[in-house]
Amino acid sequence: MCKTDKFLYHRKLWEIKVRLLGDDSKVENLRNSLVSRSPMSLWMIRAVSVLLLWSCFVHLMALGDMWGPRLFNGWPSCFSQRGLSKALEMKSLPAKIALPPKRVYHNNGYLMVSCNGGLNQMRAAICDMVTVARYMNVTLIVPELDKTSFWNDPSEFKDIFDVDHFISSLRDEVRILKELPPRVKKRVELGMHHEMPPISWSNMSYYQNQILPLVKKHKVLHLNKTDSRLANNGLPLEVQKLRCRVNFNGLKFTPQIEELGRRVVNILREKGPFLVLHLRYEMDMLAFSGCSHGCNPEEEEELTRMRYAYPWWKEKVIDSEVKRKEGLCPLTPEETALTLTALGIDRNVQIYIAAGEIYGGERRMKALTDAFPNVVRKETILESSDLDFCRNHSSQMAALDYLVAVESDIFVPTYDGNMARVVEGHRRFLGFKKTIQLNRKFLVKLIDEYTQGLLTWDVFSSMVKAFHSTRMGSPKRRLVIPNKPKEEDYFYSNPQECLQLLDEPLRVI
Repeated sequence: MCKTDKFLYHRKLWEIKVRLLGDDSKVENLRNSLVSRSPMSLWMIRAVSVLLLWSCFVHLMALGDMWGPRLFNGWPSCFSQRGLSKALEMKSLPAKIALPPKRVYHNNGYLMVSCNGGLNQMRAAICDMVTVARYMNVTLIVPELDKTSFWNDPSEFKDIFDVDHFISSLRDEVRILKELPPRVKKRVELGMHHEMPPISWSNMSYYQNQILPLVKKHKVLHLNKTDSRLANNGLPLEVQKLRCRVNFNGLKFTPQIEELGRRVVNILREKGPFLVLHLRYEMDMLAFSGCSHGCNPEEEEELTRMRYAYPWWKEKVIDSEVKRKEGLCPLTPEETALTLTALGIDRNVQIYIAAGEIYGGERRMKALTDAFPNVVRKETILESSDLDFCRNHSSQMAALDYLVAVESDIFVPTYDGNMARVVEGHRRFLGFKKTIQLNRKFLVKLIDEYTQGLLTWDVFSSMVKAFHSTRMGSPKRRLVIPNKPKEEDYFYSNPQECLQLLDEPLRVI
């Protein structure tokens, strides 16, 4: 039915209704008012309406092209397939993050650094070298990672860390480049630069007074060792806070490692709380430390041969039992099982082993798995193909364990190596998450007394619990020992300058 027919129909209907009410005068008035509107006026109204509708349609088309992916995301495309593809493309793009403004400063030269050691030793070194570069007003080249250590990992910085985030997130502090500019690179290739190891545990005046003049003189300085080259204490507050900022914000693992870490954590969380056990009982650890308690004669001989095979492991003749009683050996799997049980850890809790291959395999792990049947590893909860990209890359595997350890309900390291200390500090930064700091010297003495029948289980357990009740990662001051930096608390295990008590509001560094 056309609009004119509709109009006549409704007019007739109204007249009938009025007549039924018995009022003919209203019918006549209605007819006169309708007839008074000329056909020309009606045509004009229709024309204007059509123009308005067409104008709205054209504007909607333009808005669809410009804003469609944002405003109509998820709507069926009634305009074009191009609009739909744009919407899908926009949806896949990551959200843009506002970058800090670049810090403008006179560049005193270029600093190249070669990190040494395992992942977490290199992580701490990177934080130190960024801080040193910032306060010397130099340009830092993305650090080179260790490829010649025992682990023989060929991973580059970009294979482990998000290099673009590293550069952009710190640009308001220091200029960082992926590589030297071509002209400067040519100078380095011709040997026109200076290379040296800085002195360990140095303060900022050392870098300002001795290292900076070398940078200005040679234009390019290569620091070929970076482990523990900055002091734990006695540094300005802004220096310590920058070390934290690099550690907790500037250093992110690659998206692939981060995603896999989230997946492992989600798998564990679906089954309840979980404990991460940094069971430092790999072959290299035992060979390096000379700790062979619980090993058979063949294993002891194998560990000794390995220790002599690496010339940079300087200590060769080691009395394993003496070292163990001094608390300088990692706990064995058997000692760890006794300790966790004595601490009252639920036997049904999931225990994720953050470590490499345990020396002695299932034979040495039996006591632990008997006491805690829900022991898992990344290799047992992921598909083999999930780990293909990082297989035979120990630092990438360690990065995955680091992510899981930081997120765990409880973290228990059996040796105070670099991973144990750096993870402990990160968990403090996240709100003093529970980290049980085992005192190995105390424990091995108690374990020996218990196994010899000198202590009952109840006495043994109560003594273990009482001693460790204040060693759970709660707030404390860092222990400072003047002129003995190796014996005092490590900065990265307790970065107190960057922490707040639990009742204080969160501070953004």
